[in-house]
Amino acid sequence: MIAFVRGTVADVTLDSVVLEVGGVGLELHCTPPTLATLHVGSPVTLPTSMVVREESLTLFGFLDDEEKAMFELLQTSSGVGPKLAQAMLAALTPDELRRAVGGEDVRALTSVSGIGQKGAQRIILELKDRIGAVSVPAPGRRVLARPPQDGWRSQVHAGLVGLGWSGKEADRALDAVAPEAERADGAEPDVAALLRAALRSLSSA
Repeated sequence: MIAFVRGTVADVTLDSVVLEVGGVGLELHCTPPTLATLHVGSPVTLPTSMVVREESLTLFGFLDDEEKAMFELLQTSSGVGPKLAQAMLAALTPDELRRAVGGEDVRALTSVSGIGQKGAQRIILELKDRIGAVSVPAPGRRVLARPPQDGWRSQVHAGLVGLGWSGKEADRALDAVAPEAERADGAEPDVAALLRAALRSLSSA
């Protein structure tokens, strides 16, 4: 088991990051909100979860241990594999997932591409007693860096396309969340929050 990877960001793609560790490039599959915080040449430490299949070994990387734990918990629900668990974390934060499951909010869960009404009800039934309470950020908890303001559109667009939406659908979602980005009043927009808002707008369309 590889619990975490520490290295230098060598490349960032639509759905993964390559970290150079001791002269070796390790590819970690990450959600778009995670990838939006990574920059080529920067040192980073990412908690990881390894998914073993007969034909492959795949590493998934996360912002923090909380996201990693949620990723692994989601997969204990029948019908939820690593790709769907990752899609859920792309659309909803761990706390939003706790609220959705604990509050039996089927609508919030079905906002994730790949989860229907019955799937959402099954996830609630199987995880409600195990998903835990909404967390309170600990003092000194790591604050994630945000990309430059002029890059939020390309970051969100790339994230949506990486999750399987078409270019036209991504453009429509960008228009929907643009007012939210403009409300930042000159501050750096939160790309992760904008991406989740864009996903919600697409799922409700």
